[in-house]
Amino acid sequence: MKKKILNRILELGGKFKDGTTLQEYIEGIEFNHPLYPQELWGHELYGIDEFYDKNKGLYREDKNRFYESLISHFFSDHEIPYGQTFYRKRLFTPLTKGTSDYEEWGVDFEDKEMTDLSEIIEVIGNEKLEFMEIAYSYGFPDGYYICLSDPNPENPTIFGTDHEVYFQEITNEGTLEEFLNQFYTKTEFLELVKNYIENEKEDK
Repeated sequence: MKKKILNRILELGGKFKDGTTLQEYIEGIEFNHPLYPQELWGHELYGIDEFYDKNKGLYREDKNRFYESLISHFFSDHEIPYGQTFYRKRLFTPLTKGTSDYEEWGVDFEDKEMTDLSEIIEVIGNEKLEFMEIAYSYGFPDGYYICLSDPNPENPTIFGTDHEVYFQEITNEGTLEEFLNQFYTKTEFLELVKNYIENEKEDK
């Protein structure tokens, strides 16, 4: 996998294991906290006002401890809806006969009126289409997938879809490198929050 991708995983607070296939690399990536998307979260600091209100005493007593507690809270293993994205690595094989996914989804995925894989086929080709769901979120789209037969396994394309239009509408989200670059590191997150609390927040 591309060195810049592996470095970005570390910058985002994750870790990885080396692999020999795209699937092994994806399965070897670990995040023990959610990821915060810049496009969504930079405009709406979900949960920050609530956290401040619950911890304003600590803020007034010791700002450093307050910000340490804030980072520990937001970058912990939780699913409190703050508009974040969660990394996952679920094999999804709706077009591979003999798999449980095929039994559940195969008919729909072979019916062109139920799914539209043209966006994927345009990039990947019409080879064996097996997927890994690598992330889900509270936004739109809420599911992100790579194709294991991607012709560029060093930096595969990410495809998005949503539970309301599951594989009927698919968006090309760019490469894995581009996808990871859209999230805040802890340092970037803290800078954003500090600027808001110190310079923009009025009720403190």
